[in-house]
Amino acid sequence: MNFSPKYKFWLMLFTAIIILQLPFISIPFKWLESYFHEISHGLTALLTGGSIVQIQLFPNGAGLCTTRGGSAFFISLMGYGGAILWGSLIFYLASSHRKTAQIFSLLLIGLLASSILLWVRDLLTLFIVVVLLMLVIVQLKYSSQKHLQTLLQLTGLLVLINSLMSPLYLLDGQAKGDGAALANMTFIPEIIWVVIWFSVALFATYRLSKLSLRSTR
Repeated sequence: MNFSPKYKFWLMLFTAIIILQLPFISIPFKWLESYFHEISHGLTALLTGGSIVQIQLFPNGAGLCTTRGGSAFFISLMGYGGAILWGSLIFYLASSHRKTAQIFSLLLIGLLASSILLWVRDLLTLFIVVVLLMLVIVQLKYSSQKHLQTLLQLTGLLVLINSLMSPLYLLDGQAKGDGAALANMTFIPEIIWVVIWFSVALFATYRLSKLSLRSTR
């Protein structure tokens, strides 16, 4: 009787991995992880006394957040780190209560809409963020509260898996991106920062699996 609830997390994780391998279907979820990566840079800039100049997203899943002021160290650190936190937070809040899942969806809609109004400056990024906004609105409008929880849990895992794999692309020998920026600031090699992000994402996935198991007892 408990087979399905007990293994629900691993079934969703496997489903998320499969979705990320599918052409076209995986694209919006890669955009979503990229958005969370860039907005994390931006929000960190705001929290450390800086400002967001512009957020850009690209069709291949890359992105760029231009900031002014703030702590360069924490801004660079919290791109991948922030995406891990967002993925974990989405899954955790969706798991806690159906009403919480609804409220979080509304807050996410507000964040995406605010990004369009305040920090999007080009048509391509506008198109991508509008697609993400519509994705969240459709989930909220056409899902029952019960199904909304499952969809948000799956979305959180999709973001988390992307944040687990994305830092590995920094190991291309080009010394570009957040890892290279942190290496220049701290003299700690880029590969160490990649290992840290990868390990944190892996640990977050493990903790969510334990959380999911406890919720079935």
